[in-house]
Amino acid sequence: MTIDTCNFKGQKVIVRVDFNVPLDENGNITDDTRIRGALPTLKKVLAGGGALIIMSHMGRPKKNPDPKFSLKQIVAHVSELLGAPVQFCDDCMKAQAQVAAMKDGDVLLLENLRFYEEETGKPRGEFATDDEKAAAKKVVKEKQKEFTKTLASYADIYINDAFGTAHRKHASTAIIADYFDTDHKMFGYLMEKEVAAVNKVMNDIKRPFTAIMGGSKVSSKIEIIENLLSKVDNLILTGGMTYTFMKAHGGKIGTSICEDDFLDLALDIEKKAKEKGVNLVLAEDAKCGDAFKNDCNVQYCPSNDIPEGWEGMDIGPKAMESFAKVIKESKTILWNGPAGVFEMDNFMAGSKAVAEAICEATANGAFSLIGGGDSVACINKFGMADKVSYVSTGGGALLEAIEGKTLPGIAAIKGEA
Repeated sequence: MTIDTCNFKGQKVIVRVDFNVPLDENGNITDDTRIRGALPTLKKVLAGGGALIIMSHMGRPKKNPDPKFSLKQIVAHVSELLGAPVQFCDDCMKAQAQVAAMKDGDVLLLENLRFYEEETGKPRGEFATDDEKAAAKKVVKEKQKEFTKTLASYADIYINDAFGTAHRKHASTAIIADYFDTDHKMFGYLMEKEVAAVNKVMNDIKRPFTAIMGGSKVSSKIEIIENLLSKVDNLILTGGMTYTFMKAHGGKIGTSICEDDFLDLALDIEKKAKEKGVNLVLAEDAKCGDAFKNDCNVQYCPSNDIPEGWEGMDIGPKAMESFAKVIKESKTILWNGPAGVFEMDNFMAGSKAVAEAICEATANGAFSLIGGGDSVACINKFGMADKVSYVSTGGGALLEAIEGKTLPGIAAIKGEA
């Protein structure tokens, strides 16, 4: 069953969304992208005559309740965007009466699921010993069954539209699916798009396929890099991890970020790339600063010859040119991680050059997927989100999908869990 073929008339429909939106100190939403992303699914249920129950987490609360992370703060805005009055239940485990009173077209938002440790299945608090922690976890896992059963009891149909949490086997993202048969559980529109985009970039590849991996640490991207080496034609490694590679070859990197414990790993990645015929591209020059701040003194240096007291903070003009050439010749593009400290205007030119090249390639028929928090922030900062094929809402979920891992939230709907 899909969201387009399902008859919602007279049905109570519980939808897991990702409304974990950023709030300012006064509880005002500073970016409602995630709420807007879920609107097509929510509006489809209402247009089909269903009663809509919305559930989400927000932040990482340490207690129940925790006003700082209450979803009550977003009710008015959700109502405004949805174009329908939204009722609120201030305890997600005590919604029975409100649910029973719902009529077709009604909307109910449940309080933050993570007020209950049963949502994640992880016990809160400090534990003196590993045995204590293990015992507490066992208790929470048992309680999680009842927690999940209660959530499932509210509805006839379950929809998962929270790709950002699809890599977690939590009560509301995966375990709840067991309470619904295949005709009564499905992906929302956002999930469908995310799954299709990941599938296209990993399995329906038009070549050349180029992946651009940025970020500061090789170690945090190693599983992704190794999986990509068997798929891509070109692998551009940029950002802070550049200097680990440079030092591995005996280069001078000044005070640039470097993982000394992973120099051998960097050389091993280069060796594997060569064995697999992958064109591994590293920045040949860097824009360096004498302090980690926007208004520091700057100079351009070869990436492997940076003076003491200077730090590589962006790619240089030669690297911009070589990166852009590879990207513009590509037909499938994956971008995860900026080329420099893009948050500082003085060091955002490299990331912008990458983004511009991706947009040009997309205009010429390439499929481009942007994912991972910083890359999304980049593309949004440059106002180019509408010029690429797809911008993913899932940071960790997208990365695990690229690593080749099965995502519990997806497997549960497909019946593969």
